[in-house]
Amino acid sequence: MGAYQLQVEIDSDSGFCFGVVYAIDMAEEILAEDGYLYCLGDIVHNDEEVERLKAKGLRIIDHADLVNLHNEKVLIRAHGEAPDTYRTALQNNITLIDASCPVVLKLQNRIKTSHDSKENILIFGKHGHAEVIGLQGQTNNEALVFQDIAELDNLELPPQITLYSQTTKSTEKFYNVKNELIARGYEVKANDTICRQVSNRDKDLHTFATRFNKIVFVSGKKSSNGKVLFEVCRKYNPDTYFVSAVEELSTDMFSPGDTVGISGATSTPMWLMAKIKAELETY
Repeated sequence: MGAYQLQVEIDSDSGFCFGVVYAIDMAEEILAEDGYLYCLGDIVHNDEEVERLKAKGLRIIDHADLVNLHNEKVLIRAHGEAPDTYRTALQNNITLIDASCPVVLKLQNRIKTSHDSKENILIFGKHGHAEVIGLQGQTNNEALVFQDIAELDNLELPPQITLYSQTTKSTEKFYNVKNELIARGYEVKANDTICRQVSNRDKDLHTFATRFNKIVFVSGKKSSNGKVLFEVCRKYNPDTYFVSAVEELSTDMFSPGDTVGISGATSTPMWLMAKIKAELETY
């Protein structure tokens, strides 16, 4: 290896979480048998992986398409769905291939139980995110969703609050929100429902990020978890670049002999990180 070549290493803890692996395995199995499969929303928040599966026959549809679909198989991705989706499927004789992540399903059940007990539910999550829509659906859309504590500043909240979190949020931010609500005088029943695969990555990532001159963080732009983990990397290594595809790399990001660490979201495929590594090794 030349002295000026980049030395590149992939973070062994990165790659798909088990929920995404499970959904993609199910999709590939049916695609191999049937040649096509409908999927409600992007199977994973990574455009490169979605394109790979589309080439195998995956057809991405939205909720408006579902209403007009009959007698077909439809995959529910790891993010989970609201009760309405299951009702539509029943009416339209649609076979649901349910790949909802077990962590998300458990959270949906807990939120439904809280709602049935007439608790005042707040969900710390990204507006319009597939998982959050599914969670809110468990409460007949009565839960209040917020992605930033500032959104609650001018609201009249009830004195007792039950707090939940989208599974891919930052643990640190969740506890900051909890403490802030308590400081504002609310009685808070906080449920840390963040996926441990995500929160453990949070912890390990800072060790990885500090070992290199530069970090290339690979993630889809729609990935909530990608945003969280990218911020962790950047906090510990300011020379962190966010890229979604090989085309976004350029030689001027690096200096001769740099050590480069590659990491990614729980929705980033290992093959894409390997492709990025191969490209960097040509520099």
